[in-house]
Amino acid sequence: MDWTALWLSLRLAGLTVLILLPIGIAAGRWLAYRDFAGKGFAEALVALPLVLPPTVFGYYLLVAFGAASPIGRFWEAAVGGQLVFTFEGLLLASIVFNLPFAIQPMQRGFEAIPAEVRAAAACCGLSPWRALLKVELPLAWPGVLTAMVLSFAHTLGEFGIVLMVGGSIPGETRTVAIAIYDRVQAFDDAGAGRMSALLLVISLTTIALTYAFSRRLGRRLG
Repeated sequence: MDWTALWLSLRLAGLTVLILLPIGIAAGRWLAYRDFAGKGFAEALVALPLVLPPTVFGYYLLVAFGAASPIGRFWEAAVGGQLVFTFEGLLLASIVFNLPFAIQPMQRGFEAIPAEVRAAAACCGLSPWRALLKVELPLAWPGVLTAMVLSFAHTLGEFGIVLMVGGSIPGETRTVAIAIYDRVQAFDDAGAGRMSALLLVISLTTIALTYAFSRRLGRRLG
């Protein structure tokens, strides 16, 4: 069992969720409440990682983060090292690739809030910030929770983006999905099976606990 790869995957998934949480809330709320020219294009751009093969999307991220790109040059000037084939580059790629898993469920959650409820919150004198915290987020929590779980589970199992942007550097970018692939390539079916089973248990447990929490919170709010 490659515990280092598993810990790196859990760390990557956790940080991805933490960073995407405020991004998803802001972008999902904006897309849910605002009508503007080009909204369809913006939603299509958010959904693009869902339809592009991970290797294709990973190639474009590899180019975008490379030493010859503005992002790569900025990163190298700021920290003195390259962005690709590092954990930081892998984290940034994971955030970009998981945007639809974070934004779309939250957008649907905010869209489900009746306009009258938001109007009543404004009439009660709540500022937009307090209305978000006291009214909108409690009502949109199913979408927020779904987004967090999907982003976490998807990051744990992601392979193509990790391979393209991060490679397979032990302790740095070698996630559990890459470790499983390496074990299969080495004909270590037993090792690959153990890691695959553990990943399955973690993903299933995460989803099951989320459903149980959702039902309990739903009864409490109801």
